[in-house]
Amino acid sequence: MKKFNIPNIYKSSIIKKIKEIRLKNDPSKNNLSPTILDFGKIRFYLARHFGFCFGVENAIEISYKALKENPNKKIYLLSQMIHNADVNSDLQKKGIRFIMDTQGNQLINWSQINSNDIVIIPAFGTTQETLKTLESKNISTKKYNTTCPFVTRVWKRADQLGKQSYTIIIHGKHNHEETKATYSFSKKSAPSLIIKNLSEAKILGNIILGIEPESRFFEIFKGKFSKNFNPKKDLDNIGVINQTTMLAIETKEISNYLKSVIKKKFGEKKLDSHIANTRDTLCYATNENQQSTYELLNYKADLAFVVGGYNSSNTSHLVELCESKIPTYFISNSEKILSKITINHHNFKENKNILTENYLPEKSKIDILLTSGASCPDTVIEEVLVKILSFYNLDNKINNILKKIEMKYDQN
Repeated sequence: MKKFNIPNIYKSSIIKKIKEIRLKNDPSKNNLSPTILDFGKIRFYLARHFGFCFGVENAIEISYKALKENPNKKIYLLSQMIHNADVNSDLQKKGIRFIMDTQGNQLINWSQINSNDIVIIPAFGTTQETLKTLESKNISTKKYNTTCPFVTRVWKRADQLGKQSYTIIIHGKHNHEETKATYSFSKKSAPSLIIKNLSEAKILGNIILGIEPESRFFEIFKGKFSKNFNPKKDLDNIGVINQTTMLAIETKEISNYLKSVIKKKFGEKKLDSHIANTRDTLCYATNENQQSTYELLNYKADLAFVVGGYNSSNTSHLVELCESKIPTYFISNSEKILSKITINHHNFKENKNILTENYLPEKSKIDILLTSGASCPDTVIEEVLVKILSFYNLDNKINNILKKIEMKYDQN
């Protein structure tokens, strides 16, 4: 795996040591069991996989490289580089300006940007329409294009499917930057449709089977399908791809469900010619983080902390998994832990912050699950861990615990 040069402000000596120990003893990453940090009063179960993924580290390296290489130029990002407020804030403090917000609203008019300026494409990629705008202004995007390679892999697969006469079904959030970008590429190759979840897939399945009328398609999926989409013929041959930050298990459920629908309509013998195998479009990092969270939830605990940006899709899905099993607190950083008594956490479903009292139970031993999204720096996880330990005067025991962890895994 490539090593990236990212600023020290995002690195944690504690988390780095834990990850090094786990990787040394499990280089194939088959063991998804959490790392247990037992401080006596507090016991943390730290997810096997969490934090910056390949695509995020690549984007951070390129963005800071752009700053270093162009000290006298105006530098812009099309929108937030990743969905993490701390990272984006640091880039802004260093002079990078955002052209659009995450909803695509213009913050800086294109007329203010010219060919002498540097424009960075964020990790989510961008639409073909935006690329044409940049091209018309003679702005080169090749050197500072931070689009995640796993996102571009999805685009390439969509192009292949289009050439094979498949309609593209995108499992994603239609207003997310990555889904917008993927849709802009796929609709050039084939009829394309965005669906959010299994519930929408089931509505689509009923339309394919003729159980629900064609008018239902245009009602439910308004604004989410390509021009001249014809449900009567464009849903006979389909391939499912995804926004890489969605729940991998839900993408599989959607694919399997639609496969059963196609089988019911055309029969077993013709199945392979009507629905494409698209398992290769799932992002390895998203899948690893989600599988690690499933494993984390096999351990009995009192509460869970999920750390990351509140507009981060992959992080919100980790919260969703944890909330189904255990009291869960979604926080962006350690500052949201106001005291031993009070925490300011986020409800992503209602998009609001909540103050909760007595989130730490009064008991002799408190068990805490801890993980973070793919755009969360390791330093932030460290700060959360240390802050909780400080409430019980246990933060001075970290080095001893790390030694015990190293001994444990070296003996295995």
